Amino acid sequence: MKKDQIFEFFRRLAEANPSPETELEFGNVYQLLVAVTLSAQATDVGVNKATRALFAKVKTPQDMLDLGEAGLKEHIKTIGLFNTKAKNVMAMAEILVREHGGEVPNDRDLLTALPGVGRKTANVVLNCAFGAETFAVDTHIFRLGNRTGLAKGKTPLAVEKQLEKKVPQPFRVGAHHWLILHGRYVCKARSPECWRCPVVDLCGFKAKIPEKGGTPATPSRTAKEKMP
Repeated sequence: MKKDQIFEFFRRLAEANPSPETELEFGNVYQLLVAVTLSAQATDVGVNKATRALFAKVKTPQDMLDLGEAGLKEHIKTIGLFNTKAKNVMAMAEILVREHGGEVPNDRDLLTALPGVGRKTANVVLNCAFGAETFAVDTHIFRLGNRTGLAKGKTPLAVEKQLEKKVPQPFRVGAHHWLILHGRYVCKARSPECWRCPVVDLCGFKAKIPEKGGTPATPSRTAKEKMP
């Protein structure tokens, strides 16, 4: 995708959704960090269902320590890998209290040093909480970057680096959200809804589905687009 096409790509997505936001529910930066940590290999809908009651009680890392691991598990037991996630969230809370005065650091290296926090999680927190120009590459963005030709790469980090290089202003802060939402609801993995895609003419995907209920023009590349 060429430079002018990339600008138009984001211009159209921004026109359709001027103020994109994460679909995770949270009331402060710490709750955002917990929610994103819990969302690994889980849906935002599932995480929100579990955290509504949890966040009514837990607003700070100290609150989490007071709740305890057993109490946390009761709230998040519907989320996949909840045992491991509970251990990480408790260890994270302890470190935040002991080393950061109970505050979530605005620094990628400090964030990724926390238990259960990888680069993707750190990028989401930096973007959503602090307005940083970061690109958190999940399965949707990885697929969309490769499928459309916007940002090709064999690994999530490679796609992230391409996005950092190619996404222009004034779209850099919101790009992460536009791409996730587009991949989640339009440019789906198995059945991309090309017939209602606002950027279909800019997309390099050769197996476009031109109408609802139609079939791809060429064999699907879904298998090749799976996130490693």
